[in-house]
Amino acid sequence: MKKILMALSVVLACAAVSALDATPPPAAPAGTVVTKTPATKASWPVWLAFNSAKDIDVVGFRFTLPYGRCEGVTGFDIGVYGSCRYFEGVQVNILRNEVQDVMAGGQLGIYNSAGRADCLGVQLGLFNEARSIRGVQLGVINLADNLYGIQVGLINRAETAYGFQVGGVNVIRDSDLAFCPIVNIGFDKLTPVL
Repeated sequence: MKKILMALSVVLACAAVSALDATPPPAAPAGTVVTKTPATKASWPVWLAFNSAKDIDVVGFRFTLPYGRCEGVTGFDIGVYGSCRYFEGVQVNILRNEVQDVMAGGQLGIYNSAGRADCLGVQLGLFNEARSIRGVQLGVINLADNLYGIQVGLINRAETAYGFQVGGVNVIRDSDLAFCPIVNIGFDKLTPVL
């Protein structure tokens, strides 16, 4: 019982520190030019994001409950809904994993999105989307503009592909054979994604 109370007090203390850090800055007077400051490193290797939208880089572990957004994460992101601009590591959020720019690693959740991003790795969920993916998408619905790898799911769609699609409905829009059930293979020469 003492260990449980000690763990609970540590979590509450960390939540209080995170809540104090999450207070918004005062509004600038009218007519002043506001410049955006670059992202700073998180002060701890464990970041608890309770509905926070901080402009920080987390290196280590980020726990999001229920929502957290930041500039970048390198490490683990676990929670309900996690969003960041850059990501390297493993994202496991129940509802949604969202990366806005560049993602390298794995996403596991109901909805995985690297919608405007380049994704290098694995997306595993019910609905997966990426602008450009080098790796694997495994889910019920998989969407990608550029596919270098494999999509496995009920519905797979790619604009261009250099890889395989395995599922019920497989579409590679810029291919000679745009639709093929069960297996579709694309050998299009794609522009390199860095």
